[in-house]
Amino acid sequence: MATTVLTPDQLDGQAARLHDTQAWQQIVTGWEHTAAEPASAPGPARPSDWRGLLSVPVDRLIDDTLRALPAPPPHERPLPGRLGAMLPDRVHLWRRVGQSDLRPSAHLGYARQILAEWGWQNTPYRLRNARGARCVCGAMLSAHRLGYGSLDTVDRAGAWLITELRAQGWPGLIGPWNRHPGRTAADALALVDATIRRASLAGQ
Repeated sequence: MATTVLTPDQLDGQAARLHDTQAWQQIVTGWEHTAAEPASAPGPARPSDWRGLLSVPVDRLIDDTLRALPAPPPHERPLPGRLGAMLPDRVHLWRRVGQSDLRPSAHLGYARQILAEWGWQNTPYRLRNARGARCVCGAMLSAHRLGYGSLDTVDRAGAWLITELRAQGWPGLIGPWNRHPGRTAADALALVDATIRRASLAGQ
C-alpha cells in the first residue's frame, strides 16, 4: 500500500500554509469569545428562573464543556513497545486498515502518548533518533502511520500547533521550536497539551 512519507520540514510547511489561509484564520479568530445573546422579551425575569442569570444557554454550556474534555486515551490499541518504537514506521502501516478519521485534538492526544512513551528528541531535521524517540512533528506523523488520523488531520493538527505557538509568542515553525536550545521534553508535552485544549474548545 503506497503512502506519502513527509519530512519534518514538509509537515511544518504544509501546516504553516494552512495556518496562513484566510479560511483558517476565520476558524480560529474569535473562537474563545461568546456571541451575544438575542434580546429577551420585555419584562422582569422571574427570581426563581435561574436560567435568566446565565449569559449563554444551558445547552451551549454543556456542549462547550464536552468539547473541552481531553481526547480519551487509546485503551483498546496500546502503542507498540520499545522495539516497535525503533522499527521503521512503515512496519506499522497495517494498523491503519479499517480505522476512521479523528479530530485534530484526538490525533494530538495520540501524538502526545508517543512522546510520553517512546520519548522526545530534538536532533535537527530528524523525525526520530536511534532509540525511537520522536520530535513533535515525528510524533504526529507516527500517530498517522499507526492509524490515528489522515494526512489531512495531521495538517490541521499542525496548524493548531502553529496557532498555539503564535499565541505563546513564537513566530517560527514547529521544527525550529522543537530544536531550540534549552527545549525539554516537558516543554514539548506542555505545548501539545495546550494545543489539545485550544483545538477541543473550538470543537476540533
